[in-house]
Amino acid sequence: MNGSLNYLELVTHGGPIVTAVLLILVLSSVASWTIIFRKVLHLRKAQQESVRFLETFWRSKRLDAIYAATEELPVSPVAQVFRAGYVELSKVTQAHQPAAGEDTAMQDQLGGFENVERSLARAANAELTALEMQIPFLGTTAAAAPFVGLFGTVWGIMGAFRDIYAAGNANLATVARPISEALIATAVGLFAAIPALVAFNAFNSRIRVLDNEMRNFSSDFLNIIKRHVFKKVT
Repeated sequence: MNGSLNYLELVTHGGPIVTAVLLILVLSSVASWTIIFRKVLHLRKAQQESVRFLETFWRSKRLDAIYAATEELPVSPVAQVFRAGYVELSKVTQAHQPAAGEDTAMQDQLGGFENVERSLARAANAELTALEMQIPFLGTTAAAAPFVGLFGTVWGIMGAFRDIYAAGNANLATVARPISEALIATAVGLFAAIPALVAFNAFNSRIRVLDNEMRNFSSDFLNIIKRHVFKKVT
């Protein structure tokens, strides 16, 4: 018996089913790592730009200046929520006609305020959807890869025992190789699942932080425009 196992040879001689399982797991792992690297960069930039936007927002006294500053913060979800709210606010204030009478003006202002509120909520939901894009694939890989690998292992072991029975020889030398071939699938399944699970949980945690920042900013922005723009609304 040779001193070491050739793992490449084990993979290539595992049978068509085991080879197909290994191919699926390897492709899933490559896709997971691609998503992980892209999401790490995207979420880091989103967080950094959101911090910059909030500093600009609370430091500035003009909404139009803040809107212009958001042109340089395209990845910040909080900035994009503000842009949607500002655009809707501009439409409402331009269409508002205070000379139509106090009751009508108050009704118009209340309707305008609700329009801005809905616009902020829609933008926040859209940004959350964009942040969560491709994250479910990591969760699916983390949940399914170990079972796919286990299926490959079980199938390989079944074939190994069938070959051993046909040969009529069950010593350690004949058992070790086919069992090793089968167990490769479980190892690859775990290799694909563990990083995907860690990244899935980490990304969801960071996305929840950004989601809370969007919701909190929306509330603060609505309070500001309610005090300074829709003054007559009670």
